[in-house]
Amino acid sequence: SFSRDMQSYYVFVSSWMTKMESILSKEQRMDKFAEDLSNRCNVFIQGFLYAYSLSTILKTTMNLYMSMQKPMTKTSVKALCRLVELLKAIEHMFYRRSMVVADSVTHISQHLQYQALHSISVAKKRVISDKKYSEQRLDVLSALVLAENTLNGPSTKQRRLIVSLALSVGTQMKTFKDEELIPLQLVLKKLDLISELTERVRAQCDCCFLYWHRAIFPIYLDDVYENAVDSARLHYMFSALRDCVPAMMHARHLESYEVLLECYDKEIMDVLNEHLLDKLCKEIEKDLRLSVHTHLKLDDRNPFRVGLKDLAHFFFLNPIRFFNRFIDIKAYVTHYLDKTFYNLTTVALHDWATYSEMRNLATQRYGLSMTEAHLPSQTLEQGLDVLEIMRNIHVFVSRYLYNLNNQIFIERTSNNKHLNTINIRHIANSIRTHGTGIMNTTVNFTYQFLRKKFYIFSQFMYDEHIKSRLIKDIRFFREVKDQNDHKYPFERADKFNRGIRKLGITPDGQSYLDQFRQLISQIGNAMGYVRMIRSGGLHCCSSAIRFVPDLEDIVNFEELVKEEGLSEETQKAARQLDSVLSDLTRNFAEGTEYFKMLVDVFAPEFRSSKNMHLRNFYIIVPPLTLNFVEHSISCKEKLNKKNKSGAAFTDDGFAMGVAYILKLLDQYQEFDSLHWFQSVREKYVKEIRAVAKQQNVQSSNQDEKLLQTMNLTHKRLEVCLQEFELLYFSLSSARIFFRADKTAAEESQEKKEKEEESVKASNGDLSNSAPADPVVK
Repeated sequence: SFSRDMQSYYVFVSSWMTKMESILSKEQRMDKFAEDLSNRCNVFIQGFLYAYSLSTILKTTMNLYMSMQKPMTKTSVKALCRLVELLKAIEHMFYRRSMVVADSVTHISQHLQYQALHSISVAKKRVISDKKYSEQRLDVLSALVLAENTLNGPSTKQRRLIVSLALSVGTQMKTFKDEELIPLQLVLKKLDLISELTERVRAQCDCCFLYWHRAIFPIYLDDVYENAVDSARLHYMFSALRDCVPAMMHARHLESYEVLLECYDKEIMDVLNEHLLDKLCKEIEKDLRLSVHTHLKLDDRNPFRVGLKDLAHFFFLNPIRFFNRFIDIKAYVTHYLDKTFYNLTTVALHDWATYSEMRNLATQRYGLSMTEAHLPSQTLEQGLDVLEIMRNIHVFVSRYLYNLNNQIFIERTSNNKHLNTINIRHIANSIRTHGTGIMNTTVNFTYQFLRKKFYIFSQFMYDEHIKSRLIKDIRFFREVKDQNDHKYPFERADKFNRGIRKLGITPDGQSYLDQFRQLISQIGNAMGYVRMIRSGGLHCCSSAIRFVPDLEDIVNFEELVKEEGLSEETQKAARQLDSVLSDLTRNFAEGTEYFKMLVDVFAPEFRSSKNMHLRNFYIIVPPLTLNFVEHSISCKEKLNKKNKSGAAFTDDGFAMGVAYILKLLDQYQEFDSLHWFQSVREKYVKEIRAVAKQQNVQSSNQDEKLLQTMNLTHKRLEVCLQEFELLYFSLSSARIFFRADKTAAEESQEKKEKEEESVKASNGDLSNSAPADPVVK
């Protein structure tokens, strides 16, 4: 019958609260003052008695369950929690109307004292009217007089005690009739209660016993979450939980009671987060997601079938006070959604519109005032940062492949399902983040890297086996060039490429020439990266300077500010703006010639007499190109296979590296004298024609297997020729960057002429400017 009792008490207490509100809010009429006071007195006592009953039921039930170690059913727990709420509701009712209650209590006390005095005076008259004298009668009379005198004053504890003692004497000898005595005792009981009303209500409504029954709290929260309509009752439960604090402050088993309070606070908050707040956050987020993605038909959302919880009730709650914090459910959920939406938008910026829609929906449906994320409303392509690449340039050039035409780097292999790419936009973004100063630093790092790579390059070229072969090849070419129409024979290069494998092979099947090709590709990748840095810098400068209306005529802001006589801070700001604008225009106009710098810094060393062994480089290029083409074809073939490890469709770093090294050694003319690519083209064209001829012959013989073989051979020859053509075009493009049209001697002559012209011009300026006004100059 426990839940039935709870329902009855719920009705009783609710009706009592309504009665209390109506009586206390009514104006007191003077003609019905006594009646009004009696009503108020009865309502106050009724409230106290309800509190007493509820407190007794709660303590008895809970402690019995505890002492008998019996499990509670969920229904019992919910009923008990509802009783706790009713108990706190009674206390809150008294507290909320405490001003009116305090005012009424004094009047009620006086009215009760008047009623008691009236009963006593009737009894006293009866004693006096009886003429028989005896000491006992005198004692009774004295007691009644004492009770009367004591009642004429404030209703303190001592006075009430004296009245009680006096009447226990005064009621002897039949001084009161039965029908008089019972009302008097009732009046004195009421007086006792009314005089200590606040203290008694507080004592009965004290729920500190809940400390020992904290296990019910999670079940209670689950119930509140399920029945969101009654969410306002949370205030009562937290008020009950706060009652445990004063008792805990008297704890002596710990060094400081604050430790106990902290543990209690943490425990309650953890349970609240787990069983209510986090569930609420997840449910609201889920609801918003499903509402925004209704077109995807993700779930059955028919409220008649699934049921519907209106969680918005939680957001109309006032913040709940607990310890030194306010638990604001609305703010908690808003913060959670803000954080989640922001984090998820940063991960996938293209979803910004979805999250923006969810924010608007949260405001409309739940009244949550969300914060705008202020993230860019499109994909921000940041890519790999320039700083990261700069610090690990040795790793970068070996892991990425360069594409010369699109000016893009593509990751060689990756553990993910996608490959990273780096293009000019990424570099421009990084430069915008770190400033243009990073460009020079990057070139310095590249220079340090190239120094190490060129040391290995020199060692390879100095190797006895390699050097002797190259010298032999140079001698051979000089001897046969007249017979071969000045073309380097394809067979000789092929022989070199295969012969070098005899010198040794690495565990993964690479020859020394393969490793040398990789070295040159890495050098070329570094140069490609420098080129990309320059393009990125120009891209960044152009996007920054697009707001300047006229690059030819830029206003001097500092002078204008000084003319207006503005403050020192404004002048400083104008000066700063001028320096930024001049820096941007200079960078935009010039675009530093980093390639020229990197050629000038290494060229003297490469061309010096002590590095004569490097002069043989041009003769190793034909076998290198053969090696590269073989490698390139195998990489492209792997693209169509299931296991794509080692697959690639571009590696222009090699062409870039060859062009750079030939420039350093000033060997473009020597390499061109080999007419290597013409030799290759002739060789392949000749073979293709021979195969085509054979195909025509065999097509009449109807030998299918032989025809298939010939088709494959034809296809392979065409692929090889195409790869050589691509390499030739890439190499020709790369040579343009290093001004391959001029030899070192021609360049130095041109430099000398330029210097002479500039000296003449400056001398002319000086002679012209002598008579002019120095300020104007």
